[in-house]
Parts: sequence; structure tokens; C-alpha cells
Amino acid sequence: MNEINELRVGILGFGTVGQGTWKHLLENDKAWEKILGVRLVPTRASVRSLNKERSQEIDPSLLTTDSLSIVEDPNIDIICELIGGIEEARELTLRAFQVGKPVITANKALICEHGDELFRAAEKAGVRYAFEASVAGGIPIIKVLRESLVANEFPLIYGIMNGTSNYILTRMENEGASFNEVLGDARELGYVEADEALDLDGFDAAHKAIILGYLAHGIWIDIKEATVEGIRRISNADLSAARDLGYKIKLIGVIRRSFTQNHVSVGVYPALVPVNEIIAQTDGVFNGISLTGTVVGTVVLTGRGAGQDPTAGSVISDIVDVVKGMQGSSSPPKLLHVTPNECQPAPSKEISGCFYLRLSVDDRPGQLAKVAENLAEHGVSLATVSQTPDDDSQSASIILTTHLTNEHSIALAIDSLENLDGVTEKPVLFRMFDPNSFEQK
Repeated sequence: MNEINELRVGILGFGTVGQGTWKHLLENDKAWEKILGVRLVPTRASVRSLNKERSQEIDPSLLTTDSLSIVEDPNIDIICELIGGIEEARELTLRAFQVGKPVITANKALICEHGDELFRAAEKAGVRYAFEASVAGGIPIIKVLRESLVANEFPLIYGIMNGTSNYILTRMENEGASFNEVLGDARELGYVEADEALDLDGFDAAHKAIILGYLAHGIWIDIKEATVEGIRRISNADLSAARDLGYKIKLIGVIRRSFTQNHVSVGVYPALVPVNEIIAQTDGVFNGISLTGTVVGTVVLTGRGAGQDPTAGSVISDIVDVVKGMQGSSSPPKLLHVTPNECQPAPSKEISGCFYLRLSVDDRPGQLAKVAENLAEHGVSLATVSQTPDDDSQSASIILTTHLTNEHSIALAIDSLENLDGVTEKPVLFRMFDPNSFEQK
């Protein structure tokens, strides 16, 4: 390591977050020195192309296309992995640990897929692996879980974990704009990932929810075992119907724990959230996460979940923690209330709730009765029913809400309804989320 009065930072990936991190390290260098007693010096950065124009001014000699050279540079003390992707990032991270360097990352996909391996490698090497920026951008959710709320166990963690989907739904609801119209605007504003499925189909939020599930319960839920649904099938009619029922539709990540069964479930899906809940009132590109703890009760954190400054702020927060650790402060423990072998993924028959269902049907006598009978056969009872003729007068929309049932039963019912005579389109199903209905320890 360099002289104690100076610590040098290497940044792998000089995109939006990488440039933001470099900028804030330079602009606030006096503040960091006062806080830490050492200077934090952004030293080198790796890029895909040396010729690309960038908003952050930087001496071209400090840029390289060889990320490994930064990792292995003996003059660099701390690595920020901000390149994204999985395999290259994994290899670089493991190499950094091997040469004794701590790593800060914002790479949620990498942690979701290889977190256990990387945590163990960091522990073996005796260095820190920090990832505050990987889940909620500028919201300090990981520090809150690992430190502030360490006395708690968590029957429920839920919230908005993807700002792009929240922006789209907010504009659709407030302006009556179509999904495709708002999506086009989101693209122009740079809100949408290059792989749009990450935002629109729930996978970005699922990566984050899986990380939170591990931190809270000590178990990695395979993304293939999690419920992952997106926002593409939400219509303006659904948003309007939800509002009439006293709800707002949000794409939420949900981590819930059954203490009686010792099961954990992780899911990401559109849900009707009661309009008076803070999460329902979190709009635009903002994220919001609600944590229900056995000691503290419910704590809600909201803020900007993405963007250069919020995410870079979380990266720098981790850098500060890492430096304190290098100066002798003890490392905060992982928040593991149980071992992975003691806690298991919840089966679908155990996960219960109420549901919103929209059907397009032939507008003829007895059609609603047939639908209700079909649902009853699968143990699903109805709470509310409304039927509205469509413009062509040959078809109608039926909107149903159910009483309490389970995921297994409603899935069987939907499969059956798809083949029911007179049902003209694939049924649209959303969960009705009641944060007060979950088991307390």
C-alpha cells in the first residue's frame, strides 16, 4: 500500500457511474481528507474505447483499455468495479482479492449470480467487498440492513427497486399516456437499459430483491425459482380500475419470511398497493423500500434509485467504509439470521394473497357465471366483480378481485380460464398487496 497519507483508487469502467465517482472524488477531496485523515486520489480508469467523448474531463494518459493492468498496478490501493456484465467483472474482482485489494461494486447481476463465491473469496483474502450501490442507487439500504437494523429479523421487505418501470407507470397513470409512448420517452432520456428486458420484465429488480433476500435471511434464491414478472401487460384500464379500488399499480420486489415454516420467498411483479402506503406514493424515477423488522416495526426509505450522482454517492460511501477498514476499523458482519440449510424457498402453495384479474370475454349471457364457476373449481372465491362492454359491443371486459387464495391455486385457475369458451384473450393477473397481512414472529 502507498504512504498512509494517500490512497489511490482505480476505476474499472468509466461510464456514467464511473465518471460520477471520479468527479466527486476530485471535487470533494478536502472533505474526504478531513473525514479520513488521508487523501483519496482517483488514479486510473479503464474504458472500452479511448476515443469516446466523455462529460468528465480526464487526462487521456490515465485511461486504458486493459482493466487487468489497473487491478495489478502496485500503486493502486482500492478497486471500483463499475464495468457491468458478469464474467469479466467476476474474473477482475477475484484477481483483485488475490492481490490483496478491496473492491467496491455497483454490479447487482454479478452479486446475484456469484455473490456467495465472491463473499467467500474476499473473506479468505482478508479484504472488503462493498456493494451498497448495487441495490438501490443512492438509498443506503445495505448499510441499514447490515448495521442499523441488525437486531431485527424481517418478515417482510418490499418496495420499488427499478426507477425506469416506476417512471413509466407514473406517467401512464398521471397523464393517461400509453405504455409505448412513455417507453419511447424513457429511451430518449436514457432511463432504459440496453437490454430492455432488465427494466421492463422485472429482471433488474429481481437481482436486487435476491441480494436483499440473502442479506436478510442468509439464503440465495435462484432467479429461476423466483416469481419475476414485468410491466408490459399493464394497461391504462388497469391503472384506472386499481385507482377506483383504492390502489395504485407498482412493480414491486417482495421478500417475505414465514417463521413458522422457515421459508423465504422472493418475487418481483406488478401489484396493487393501497394508495395510502408510502410505496404507492413513490413516483417517477424514485425508488422506495419498506422494511418490517421484529424490533423496529416498519422503516421506509425513499430516494433516487439510479443516476450518476446518487449511485456514485453510494460508491464513495463504500470507499470511505473500506478506507476506515484499512485503518483498523472492524468489518461489519454479514446479516445472517439463519444458515442457508435451515431456511428454504417457499413452495407456491404456501404463498397466499388476494388477486386482481382482468378478462376479455364474448359479451353474451352466462359468461360471467361460467368464469365464476371455473374459479370456484380451483378454490378461488370472488370479492368484487365488474363488467364493462367494449367498444365493438361484441365483447366485454370483466374485472375481478379475489378473496385470499394461494399462488398455486390461482395459477391453475388462470390456466383453465385461458381455455374457457368465450374468453378471447390471455387473462391479465396482478397481485393485491397488503403489507399488513404478513406473519410476524
